[in-house]
Amino acid sequence: MNNIYQQGLDKNPANFTPLTPLSFFERAASLYPDATATVHGDLQRSWGDMYRRCVTMASALTQRGIGAGDTVAVMLPNIPEMFEAHFFVPMTGAVLNAINTRLDAATVAFILEHAEAQVLFTDREFSEVVKAALNLIDRDILVIDVEDPLFDSGELVGSMTFDDLLAAGDPDFEWPMPADEWDAISLNYTSGTTGNPKGVVFHHRGAYLNATNNALTWEMGMHPRYLWTLPMFHCNGWCFPWTLAATVGTTICLRHVREQAVFDAFRQHGVTHFCGAPVVLNTLLNAPDNIRHGINQPATNYNIKVMTAGAAPPAAVIQGMETLGFEVIHVYGLTETYGPLIVSAWREDWNSLPVEEQAALKARQGIISILGGSVMVADPESLVPVPWDGVSQGEIFMRGNIVMKGYLKNPGTTEEAFLGGWFHSGDLAVCHPDGYIQIKDRSKDIIISGGENISSIEIEDTLFRHPKILEAAVVARADEKWGEHPCAFVTIKPGESLTATEVIEYCREHLARFKVPKTVIFGPLVKTSTGKVQKYLLRVEAERADSGASQ
Repeated sequence: MNNIYQQGLDKNPANFTPLTPLSFFERAASLYPDATATVHGDLQRSWGDMYRRCVTMASALTQRGIGAGDTVAVMLPNIPEMFEAHFFVPMTGAVLNAINTRLDAATVAFILEHAEAQVLFTDREFSEVVKAALNLIDRDILVIDVEDPLFDSGELVGSMTFDDLLAAGDPDFEWPMPADEWDAISLNYTSGTTGNPKGVVFHHRGAYLNATNNALTWEMGMHPRYLWTLPMFHCNGWCFPWTLAATVGTTICLRHVREQAVFDAFRQHGVTHFCGAPVVLNTLLNAPDNIRHGINQPATNYNIKVMTAGAAPPAAVIQGMETLGFEVIHVYGLTETYGPLIVSAWREDWNSLPVEEQAALKARQGIISILGGSVMVADPESLVPVPWDGVSQGEIFMRGNIVMKGYLKNPGTTEEAFLGGWFHSGDLAVCHPDGYIQIKDRSKDIIISGGENISSIEIEDTLFRHPKILEAAVVARADEKWGEHPCAFVTIKPGESLTATEVIEYCREHLARFKVPKTVIFGPLVKTSTGKVQKYLLRVEAERADSGASQ
């Protein structure tokens, strides 16, 4: 059949260019050259200055043979050079691999080898781990030291410094835009709980769309002032480096996330937005009053907006932050979805509800974000969607432009993740009648006791409401009679005391009997660098604990 809309209406350079977040950067530097791009201690750089630095560094890397198909690794804290790497690396055509700074030497070595990294930018703070990792690798990698004036411990381990390499570049370098928006822009490794981590590949198109999606979903507007409490190595900071280029925002660097430093930044830098896992919010919520001074009343909240994700946030934490005057938005996603994909979008008719109900609604993962594509909760085998009844459980599936290209050098696992034309998240959830999704557990974390499915998240949410409990995590523990039972790990607030029996009695007052933990273990929770509790380690500890309630 003749289609008149396919006659002489082909793509050409005038009507089609590949989507890339580098276009945001070029625009910001060209039209807002004097706007502040980065703040780090006393250092401030404009978007024009940052653009010249990135062009020069892209030139220096290109002179050393770095280009399309190459990997440039960075192991850096949230400092200006880490932010800049999200631009100067793809400006060469290469792929950025931001490495988790909390990893051990063997894992870092595995990532450098698996990614075939040609260059590594690192920092004095990680010199011991980097040296040990390099000793495990039988090939040469160009190692560049970034010298942060706000950190003087550790040692230099590279063959040159960032400034040395920068001095060799050409500020007039004509860097190439990607030829194809499907080209890889970054590589992020999942934290493997068993076996080696998997390398998740992002493309320019997805980075562009999720950067835009962040700005739309959060209604950020132009020129936000964003504080980096979220590690930039985590899903490229949920794509916010590129969002800040699109919105011509200011990135306020924070090398270490400490309560005093965060609240000082709120007061000194006019912060408007920041992201963080629930554990970060809980830390801020429980900071001493003298640290929170000036930001502890809704009337003086500086209009700071908080985006939280990374683990299901207890409603009590959301309610506590909003009581302090922060505006919390809850999002959900995975490394494989460039970070946030689902948002707990607020509806005006909920404004009249009691604050406890509002917090419970915000604790749900929510609905697909504006550019997110499609999401469903469905049977993991048949892929038939579950009813929207808030009770029937299924697995969360996503598809769209903000889903990874796949796992690097791992076609089998990639194919398995995309079976049926959907990305399989591994998270179990229900879908409420209003279409909002609520996670009940990771498929591997669900507790089955006496044939009953128990959500560890439900128990954790209950424990977080206890006035003396700072943190809580629940895992399954083997049980001769019931198969397994809930085991609660609890951290008590400073200055408070609590017994295991009291914890169990509290749960009996708020939960069905079969959901009440039979074992309670006190102590700090083992977490990843992004604030996720490492439940696989807690499961091992649970099996070693004495039977019954314990301290």
